[in-house]
Amino acid sequence: MEEQQEKIKVGITHGDINGISYEVIIKTLMDNRINEFCVPIVYGSAKVAAYHRKAMDVQNFNLNILSDTDKVNKNKPNVINCVDENIRVELGKSVVNAGKASVQALDKAVEDLKQGKIDVLVTAPINKENIQSEDFNFPGHTEYLMQQFQAEEVLMLLVSDVMRMGVVTGHVPLKQVSDILTQDLILRKLNILNKSLLQDFKIRKPKIAVFGLNPHASDGGVLGREENEVIIPAIQRAKENDIMAFGPYPADGFFGSRNLRKFDAILAMYHDQGLAPFKAISFDEGVNFTAGLNIVRTSPDHGTAYELAGKNEASPTSFRNALFLALEIYRNRKEHEELSSNPLESQDKSDI
Repeated sequence: MEEQQEKIKVGITHGDINGISYEVIIKTLMDNRINEFCVPIVYGSAKVAAYHRKAMDVQNFNLNILSDTDKVNKNKPNVINCVDENIRVELGKSVVNAGKASVQALDKAVEDLKQGKIDVLVTAPINKENIQSEDFNFPGHTEYLMQQFQAEEVLMLLVSDVMRMGVVTGHVPLKQVSDILTQDLILRKLNILNKSLLQDFKIRKPKIAVFGLNPHASDGGVLGREENEVIIPAIQRAKENDIMAFGPYPADGFFGSRNLRKFDAILAMYHDQGLAPFKAISFDEGVNFTAGLNIVRTSPDHGTAYELAGKNEASPTSFRNALFLALEIYRNRKEHEELSSNPLESQDKSDI
């Protein structure tokens, strides 16, 4: 019984019901070994889950239906109904009702997370267009969670076995990036990244590579002013704060050289500068982690993939890795908190 109580409760929001969310969730939770070390709770619809299970022709899989999170079964995957049971599934289509269902599941999961009924949050992909309404007016999960948990700053961090990639500016038009970049913004992102590497990934002395903005990192100012006026001063200020940040590196040559192996994380200046190489290398296995929140939230690094919905062709690897990473970070934070509250124990371990 004691071992069961220590299992991490993982809240899983079902995302867009017409995409591949339920497929990757079901494929992940079909592995019974997951129930040995966590308690999965899907926030969504038992009926919609059954629809997708039938479309996949999966026979031997069931979710334990909850009326309330307090009644969770700790030995099998659970589902708590958050949406109208008569909601219609329209595979591969972006519709308003699917967006509404995404928000309803997310709201319920966040409510339970705030009350301590679940420990971590794994979000399946939403459609950023159909989810917009009077109740949800955010570019995506990240901005919504920032408001819900009153975070002043967060960092989108893409994680795989090959690299950890953060971005200074996220979902903003490319033409606005230069105006948004400031020394203070870059420094805040470096602070979040450095702290996350220490507490979430247990890296004692993290080294961070910082990209330039312009081609060839501006070639000493020939191709732009941002490196000399903004990025380099921000790196210098980070070093003064005991953050081991280096650069700026030209983004194009970084991955062709061996520089990647020298660093624990990379900070790119804008979305595609970081995510394009990350997804080229780690698309099937990458995880999106929101660093800087006081709760643990991960998601797969892919979208709704409407074109694959109902075809039983979607890979669950990224979603499975998102679940595993949430568990790992949760444990690492607990250990970090314990060591921080007992500095003598921390010193003993560091001397081993």
